[in-house]
Amino acid sequence: MNAELNRKTAIKEVLPTAFGYIGIGIAFGIVSKAAGLSALQAGLMSLIAYGGSAQFIIVSMLLVHSPIISIITAAFLVNSRMILMSLVTAKYFKNDSMLHNILIGSLLTDESFALAMNKLNYTNNKLNFAWFDTTNWFAYFVWFFSSVLGALVGNFIENPTNLGIDFALVAMFIGLLYLQMISDKSLKLSLQLLVVVATFILVYLGLIFIPSSLLIIIVTLLGCAVGMVLKHVFF
Repeated sequence: MNAELNRKTAIKEVLPTAFGYIGIGIAFGIVSKAAGLSALQAGLMSLIAYGGSAQFIIVSMLLVHSPIISIITAAFLVNSRMILMSLVTAKYFKNDSMLHNILIGSLLTDESFALAMNKLNYTNNKLNFAWFDTTNWFAYFVWFFSSVLGALVGNFIENPTNLGIDFALVAMFIGLLYLQMISDKSLKLSLQLLVVVATFILVYLGLIFIPSSLLIIIVTLLGCAVGMVLKHVFF
């Protein structure tokens, strides 16, 4: 990464992240095909819903004929963390038009958010529309085409876990976390490691006591609170 905030730089920087989209997008397409959806339907879901975990949940719930209100509620709860991420990114675009803010917020993902937070370490805590918009759109279309490709080849891959495709998203997040930790000089590495460990513990306990549909948003809030306390009390 570097300090440049233009569309050409955005494509170069989002490209490694996009490879993770390819793996998990293909996996989604395969699952969609197994659930009875066509390549067109899988592609349209990626264009309209555009949320990896939410789309997997939608497909699984469609497969068991869940009520539409239950599907909508589950998808909303899983993606509600995007509200928090949008609040964080909004302050960097206070002087941009409403259209720019809507475009960035609508196409924001976990990965583009993490990439943007890492980018701040190189740009003196600044972001602009050209860089973020390009990052979002590139990821959006990679996800769409990967989903369609996965649906097309779904008849030839019965079990994607045998190929490790299901680990693509996890591997991508590990890479983004590593880059964030080594590049952020404003926080001590020991503090970052403590927050990571605390988050792991919260997730483990949450899997026992919290419904899976609420787990991400609750652990996100608790993790932020723990990080804030650790920073101000011990660091």
